[in-house]
Amino acid sequence: MELKVSFYIKRERKEEETIIGENLVFPIVGKIIIGKTIAQFSTKLKVEERLWHVKSGRAMGKSHIAVSLNREINKINLSIHTHYKDILKRTGKVAAVEVKNAFQGIASVQKTLLVLFEEAMQDFHARIGIDRAEGTYVQHKVLYRQLKQFLREKYNVEDIPLGELNLSFIETLDFYFRVNRLLKPRTVKARIIMLNKIIRLALYRKLITHNPFEGYTFEKIELRDRSLSADELNLLMVTPLESSTQSFIRDMFIFSTFTGLSYADLKKLSLKHIITEDDGGCWISTSRQKTKTEFDVKLLNLPSQIMERYKGLAPDGKVFPPMSLDRINQGLKLVAKHCGINRAISFHMSRYTFASRICLSQGVPIETVSRMMGHLNIRTTQHYAHLDDEKVDNDMKRLSARITDKFDYKG
Repeated sequence: MELKVSFYIKRERKEEETIIGENLVFPIVGKIIIGKTIAQFSTKLKVEERLWHVKSGRAMGKSHIAVSLNREINKINLSIHTHYKDILKRTGKVAAVEVKNAFQGIASVQKTLLVLFEEAMQDFHARIGIDRAEGTYVQHKVLYRQLKQFLREKYNVEDIPLGELNLSFIETLDFYFRVNRLLKPRTVKARIIMLNKIIRLALYRKLITHNPFEGYTFEKIELRDRSLSADELNLLMVTPLESSTQSFIRDMFIFSTFTGLSYADLKKLSLKHIITEDDGGCWISTSRQKTKTEFDVKLLNLPSQIMERYKGLAPDGKVFPPMSLDRINQGLKLVAKHCGINRAISFHMSRYTFASRICLSQGVPIETVSRMMGHLNIRTTQHYAHLDDEKVDNDMKRLSARITDKFDYKG
């Protein structure tokens, strides 16, 4: 945002007029404009009206008085520009009142946690569809609301200066999430990690000098299997459904289970992303909505059949008709209950099931799974990959068959 500084004379009321010698003089006032923000200030300088040039905002002529006044005005102008550049470099944003306060030697009002959080959310929202996912933005909005409620309940304030954040604040928030809101450990950790990103932004902008997370230990969460078991997957696939909406929701889940596509990638999947080989086989070739990482996954018979079922029903060349993720997840709960599956199912579990049940348990190397899922590294894939006892048992049986009679140990 461009900085504009101007100077003008202020005509005072009759009773407030100042007379020096025989001449009537007026105070010189400055104005700072940055974007839509404006701040006025007193220069503590005065000038006769006959010496003032309105358009230039300076005194006219080469008299000692005019030269002296202009020298002081130019000093003020230079100081304002210097403070403006300094604040902009440190924070990335600057308002007129901040420059005014800095120029006048007044300590600026310290930026608060929720104000910085709002700025980060605005930046995040602008990047949705570019390198940020809408689902993650929703999680930011949830945390923002929870922080507001936390500040009201625990501190009886609407916001808190960043400089007042400390380890005690972080630990109290952690306790609040676990005890007052009864959030699960994994959710608590996700919320705290998200807050930590905001704190790191404050440190980067030099809004704070001390990291309130210093001394805080992030809980190590034991990963649990979020994929469907073989029995659960079979129940989901063979149980008849009367509702056409539930059938569609199940089709989307099964399609993702056999392709590894996330909801965001499934939602944007178009016919242009389907590549047909010379032998008639088909591949999905696109990039992940979340990371922009390119990936290719073979279209097996089952997902191909599901695609054929909805051919021509989706607009704009998409493979499947649109449906919101919330509605899909709500429908999946009803589908699971109807199929006799005794746990809550979310759409993202299809991606876990693809990695563990469809690929790894059938001998597909984790490197191949990682590439098909569009992961940037195998460590991410390991969060999805669950090796059950049956997989380990089968692998060891194959190993036993391969090495039989290959080693002769006579101890």
